[in-house]
Amino acid sequence: MNQLAGETSPYLLQHANNPVHWMPWSDAAFQLAEEQQKPILLSIGYSSCHWCHVMAHESFEDETTASLMNNLFINIKVDREEYPDIDHMYMDAVQAMTGSGGWPLHVFLTADKKPFYGGTYFPKERMHGRASWKETLIQVSQFFTQNKDEVAIQADKLVHHLQNQSRVVSTELANDLAEDERLAVCKVLKNKIMANADTKEGGFGMAPKFPSTFSIKFLLDHSVLFEDKISLKQALLSLDKMRMGGLFDQLGGGFSRYSTDANWLAPHFEKMLYDNALLIEVYAVAFAITKNEIYKTVIHNTLQWLTREMMATNYGFYSAQDADSEGIEGKYYTWTSDELKKELGIDYDEFAKYYGVEEHGYWEHTNILHLNPKTSDECKEDFFDKLPRLNARLLELRSLRIKPLTDDKILLGWNALMNKALVNAYLYTGEVNYLDLAEKNMHFILENMRSDATLFYHVCKNGECKIAAYLDDLVYLAEAFIELGNAKANTRYYEEAKEIVEFIQTHFSNKEGSFFHYTHKDFQQVSINKTDIYDGALPSANAVLCRVYRKLGVIFHRDQFIEQSNHMLQSAASFSHAYPTSFAVWCAEWQVKANYCKEVSIIGKDAEKYYAELNTKRYIPNVSYIVSINENTIESLQGKQIMGETLIYICKNFTCLAPFKDVNNALTEI
Repeated sequence: MNQLAGETSPYLLQHANNPVHWMPWSDAAFQLAEEQQKPILLSIGYSSCHWCHVMAHESFEDETTASLMNNLFINIKVDREEYPDIDHMYMDAVQAMTGSGGWPLHVFLTADKKPFYGGTYFPKERMHGRASWKETLIQVSQFFTQNKDEVAIQADKLVHHLQNQSRVVSTELANDLAEDERLAVCKVLKNKIMANADTKEGGFGMAPKFPSTFSIKFLLDHSVLFEDKISLKQALLSLDKMRMGGLFDQLGGGFSRYSTDANWLAPHFEKMLYDNALLIEVYAVAFAITKNEIYKTVIHNTLQWLTREMMATNYGFYSAQDADSEGIEGKYYTWTSDELKKELGIDYDEFAKYYGVEEHGYWEHTNILHLNPKTSDECKEDFFDKLPRLNARLLELRSLRIKPLTDDKILLGWNALMNKALVNAYLYTGEVNYLDLAEKNMHFILENMRSDATLFYHVCKNGECKIAAYLDDLVYLAEAFIELGNAKANTRYYEEAKEIVEFIQTHFSNKEGSFFHYTHKDFQQVSINKTDIYDGALPSANAVLCRVYRKLGVIFHRDQFIEQSNHMLQSAASFSHAYPTSFAVWCAEWQVKANYCKEVSIIGKDAEKYYAELNTKRYIPNVSYIVSINENTIESLQGKQIMGETLIYICKNFTCLAPFKDVNNALTEI
């Protein structure tokens, strides 16, 4: 019997009516496999995964295939976003076995959770030299039944290999490099990142193209710290090409996951919360540097979509929107020329020029709206006055279509990234409503996602919160607390961040090195507790933790925090300096350290206002702030308060200047 109906994951609920006897990940499933002497079929995916839907329709909804699965295996379904630790281990296993990975992920396990075979998407019928799903099921079952000893040996070897692979062995660079040597390293890192840059269409590498927000952020910071025009040009080119392409929803706002082509025209249409949070942050930084109103508009339109379609009434943000509707990828977002002609009438020709619409379409006989600089310049002046009204009309018409599924689970880490993005959007654009939204979102987190046993929960859905928070959840949240604490001059948020870091030290420490494990040691579900040091779709949790340690060390005058940050940065140096595109968050932290991070304390009744003015007027990446209306219990602020005044203290290289009372004067020294 299918046991998924009682689950909260939208992905699992998509499979609740399959004839497959799916079980959720549980001890009961593995016990049943042991009792029945059957292998486990573990199927991992997520709600907005296109090929997950394809395989579900082809195989899991088919009675004959389901019967085969039920007879031969104990079948487990996992939402990778609910259990990223499970996904990490078995994705690594499939990559080790096959040389590639992706979702849907299918792994065959022994009853003691050890993988012995796996793959990703399996077609219903044999094609392109790939075995069909039914063939695979029969062959794996026969091999398991006839070769149990060999399976056990093979599985043990694979797990041993994965355990060795998970150990991060690093060679620290010298910690006593001279200033000119440190700065030279930063320029080398920039050159390595630029070597992979597409200087014509923006971004990095070839299709498929992902936003690469970490590399863009590194280049933006580098352009400021080193007055480097080449870095700025590539970063802005990337941001411009993405916002002009089909990757950006020109009508509704928000970015899709990635582009299938090099020109950002045809996206994979799923929209993820974390992508949009990270993109809001880099567009906010780009606006801070250039004051280009277009970037401010991109932020506004993206947040319009998020608050309209991706936010619960309690201000928690949902996880994702599907790429498919009515079983067709992108159908919700694309237009035929006939549809547009019927709706726009005499305005169609100008609209078609502006958005690159073709008579017979160019993507599955339809059009993906995008800004076409070759033809948009030909539009008549009065068209631009009409454009907002035309866009609004089409958005309303689109809203009547069958919408893609929204995955309405609320993930702690992704909400923390969004919270930080909102604060940064407020700081650099001056839009106070973004800060108000960040406060409301943080109130939701504090009121709903706290846990006595694990400090915070990983996921909430329909009022039920569960699963111990992972390292990235906690680290992203700690940084969001620091950013919100600065913006609101509220030291309570600093204390929250410090509590998280101390909790991490107790429950996530790795005896084999200076980095931290991904999973709380008391809630580990698989045999390998991964150490997350490189950037994937999300920033490396350890890299962000390195930055958080530095910031909290300044705030609380905790030398051990500063030392831990320095040690982590040095331990990652051999990786980040060799592969900067995969370690761009570490590289960004390295160049902050190389440029001597300044410490700026703002204390007094107008501290919140002064902090906002400093950031709105100029973007300075190598600054750590402490902001408060009074001394409170924050060590770094003791003795700095003068009643009735707001003062700005600037320290660099263990030397502090006399306090400033004027923001503009302070800026000349920062």
